[in-house]
Amino acid sequence: MEGKLGANRGDVEKYNTYYDAEEQVLAFAQRKFREEFGYLFADWRDNFCGVVVDSMTERMRIDGFRWGDEPDADKDAQKIWQANYLDAESVQAHTDALVAGAAYLTVWGDEEDQPLIVPESALHMAVQYEPGSRRKLSAALKKYFDDWGQEHVTLWTPDTVYTTTRGHKDSFWGEPETKENPLGIVPVVPLWNRPRLSRDKPWSELKPIVPIQQAISKIVADLITASEFNAYPQRIISGIELPEDDEGNTTAPLQAAIDRLLLFEEENVKWGQFSAADLANYETAITMLVMHLASISRTPSHYFAGGGGMSSNSGEFTQSREAGLVNKVRDRELHFGEGWERAMRLGFLVKGDEAKAKETRAETIWADPEYRSEGQKIDGLIKLNQIGVPMRQLWEDAGYSPPQIARFSDMQEAEFKLKVEQQKVMAEAMPQQPGAPGQPGAKPKPQPGNSGNDNRKNSGKAA
Repeated sequence: MEGKLGANRGDVEKYNTYYDAEEQVLAFAQRKFREEFGYLFADWRDNFCGVVVDSMTERMRIDGFRWGDEPDADKDAQKIWQANYLDAESVQAHTDALVAGAAYLTVWGDEEDQPLIVPESALHMAVQYEPGSRRKLSAALKKYFDDWGQEHVTLWTPDTVYTTTRGHKDSFWGEPETKENPLGIVPVVPLWNRPRLSRDKPWSELKPIVPIQQAISKIVADLITASEFNAYPQRIISGIELPEDDEGNTTAPLQAAIDRLLLFEEENVKWGQFSAADLANYETAITMLVMHLASISRTPSHYFAGGGGMSSNSGEFTQSREAGLVNKVRDRELHFGEGWERAMRLGFLVKGDEAKAKETRAETIWADPEYRSEGQKIDGLIKLNQIGVPMRQLWEDAGYSPPQIARFSDMQEAEFKLKVEQQKVMAEAMPQQPGAPGQPGAKPKPQPGNSGNDNRKNSGKAA
């Protein structure tokens, strides 16, 4: 387990460095170039790795969980979520999973047997699956240093939890403490990015991006160097004698300025000029590499400077350009959502709610990752309402969170009750019209009968 953690650490640190824009700038430059100009670029970065990752994480927001047959978000799951500050920390977990290829969720109980769900970095965690299984863990390891330099290790197995420490000057671990694992399973949930059946190690979103980023940094450094030495015309004067000072050192033969006129006595003086370097070639190469980066990462080109020649700013056009990114985000949400559902089941197990801990019909409620204008969104919701989509579903599609939807329902019910009371009060206060049926002064209603026969009888008597 410790060997597996160490084997992944190098890649995790590498991709963290590129995401944080702290990478070595001149990775593709020749040694002579680095020796001459490396100091100029020590603190300089032109890094797009953060854009690639952040364009995904900003669209990945969890609004709640559905449990069982209930159509609404589960309130108990929402309490667990809020109690563990996961509105914010889930974003950190998604970011680490995309950058490093994996993040982990540890689930345990506090002093009051309430669930604690803590996202962990792949720098500190490693897991081992049972032979032949891609789902059931046989062990999990967490290893980290505290602020005083002491190293801590926790090993979880389905039956036992082992903990031990060693000081920063110690070579050997202390005697491990053991205690029973009351959950009966390893309380760790991996959040793996882009898992595959044939791959048994994490995969970072930056893996195909880093080589292109290195090439972009190198060419931009060349551009800056060329702009320093060759961006301006260089003038040449030949055929003049170079003056020397009293110590025999060569000095500048002239001092040029905008208000000076240069005159030379030598007959063979010649003037010349080297033209300035054309920096457009560098710009073309950089633009090409950025477009390759955008295509490989499926990041819309308008996320980068220049927009890749985008000529239309209409909502429909922008939406079509972002379709690849939206589909990629939904794919990652599918896998991350399974991990969060497993973590919530473990949370219910910690609380002793075995019914919800064993419930397999769970769903992570994600916010819509597609950006649309407010007019487009409302127009679409109106059309859905016309075909009979329930109001609660429309609220969810509009991007409201489950707590907001619950408040809407309560407010609707309160407004309905208020309207009923207002109508009742108005009806009681309205004056009754005289002569109305059932009121004083009303004429008696004629009894039903055959008036035609009565009229004929009366006419016969008169004759």
